[in-house]
Amino acid sequence: MRRLRNVKIVATLGPASSDYDTIRALHEAGADVFRLNMSHGSHDEISKRHEIIRKVEKDLDSTIGILADLQGPKLRVGEFADGEEELVEGAAFRLDLDEAKGDINRVRLPHPEIFAALEEGAHLLVNDGKIRLKVEKCGPDFADCTVITGGTISNRKGVNVPDVELPLAALSEKDRKDLEFVCALGVDWLALSFVQRAKDVWEARELVNGRAAVLSKIEKPTAVKSFEEILEASDGIMVARGDLGVELPVQNVPPIQKRLVRRCRRAAKPVIVATQMLESMIESPMPTRAEVSDVATAIYEGADAIMLSAESAAGQYPTEAVQTMDNVAREVEADETYREVIEASRKVDRTSVSDAIVSAAREIAENVDIKAICCFTQSGTTALLTARERPRVPIIAMTSERGTARRLALSWGTNCVMTGVLERFKQAVVSAARAARAGGYASATDHIVVTAGVPFNVPGTTNILRVAPCDERLIFSTDPD
Repeated sequence: MRRLRNVKIVATLGPASSDYDTIRALHEAGADVFRLNMSHGSHDEISKRHEIIRKVEKDLDSTIGILADLQGPKLRVGEFADGEEELVEGAAFRLDLDEAKGDINRVRLPHPEIFAALEEGAHLLVNDGKIRLKVEKCGPDFADCTVITGGTISNRKGVNVPDVELPLAALSEKDRKDLEFVCALGVDWLALSFVQRAKDVWEARELVNGRAAVLSKIEKPTAVKSFEEILEASDGIMVARGDLGVELPVQNVPPIQKRLVRRCRRAAKPVIVATQMLESMIESPMPTRAEVSDVATAIYEGADAIMLSAESAAGQYPTEAVQTMDNVAREVEADETYREVIEASRKVDRTSVSDAIVSAAREIAENVDIKAICCFTQSGTTALLTARERPRVPIIAMTSERGTARRLALSWGTNCVMTGVLERFKQAVVSAARAARAGGYASATDHIVVTAGVPFNVPGTTNILRVAPCDERLIFSTDPD
């Protein structure tokens, strides 16, 4: 299914989008990748949604990526004797390991790892930052705090610790079970929550063992500080702005988003911008002007994908939310300013033959009347390098690996076409010409750029480029191979 835009759309599935008709409608409206949120839904429900996605993919003869998002460890306070209390600014409040129910003076925090890492002067955020506490004194089983920002605190509210790196693994016991389940199910991407350091990613990669691509969610200040190492360990990145906005001053989030998106692009790794993109469409058929501008900003920055969360999972207008994103993307990408911004931010360190080949392909396509760049790829690397260039013409990723095609559903501008296993370059050129014509990218009188690696079927060997006609008779008459 050809899209008339380059940025990809990720839609989260949930109670509002769990049946065949809705999932099919979401894909037809523009969803390229579906997110399965492991924080919600049983394994049976997740399995059924996965099955439906694959049926839609087969029925529409399309390529759909599936992203499973692990919950990560959840830090929460205990329960209160009266269900809730009102904390007042300036008051003293204690967090401890005592199992007794809480009151106006204290509550249990059943995470000794937090107490082990806390220092005087650190801050604790409760209920998405609505309540802010400052640690005055702490020990291995308590933290005496002053209430900096008051509010209502109630049972099981979440706790964020922005100032310190916590000695917690990114994978809880639940995450490990979920990881094994979704990898056996056959998802294409696995998103890791609570990533603080590259070690968290490497541990997950070992468990995944190549069964899915690993995407790290940047949602903690410690992850921002360790971003270069995390990026190197990851196959992709999600800028999870919701949690970042809780643990960091909100004004810090936009420049961080811009910086991380550009760094991912330089590394040729897909990056998703997520959280609260069209939040009002959970209950309204129309977004706010600010939300539309927010979506547009992510597209102007060159993000590979933009994501819907509750809008498509639990909202009243899931299909309309996807359609809105699609409309905004098409409008932005048609703007001359978009190309100016994208091309001005093209900063790439080209150090390999593959880098040079894809750069040359983009240059040729933009200076000659070329209709598409067709790249043959086994692992997906060549397509990712081509997408990094953000060419003005469509990218057709030709692969014999279904898993590769599905993973590339998250990559900017890639249109995946399945092909048989090829042995000769002439076969590749003919297949590319046929795919370009069949997809409506070019006619028989047009030309395309073809990149491939010889010998074939060896990952990482892109070393050949050809400008080829889309007329097969001309290919056979001019190519001696």
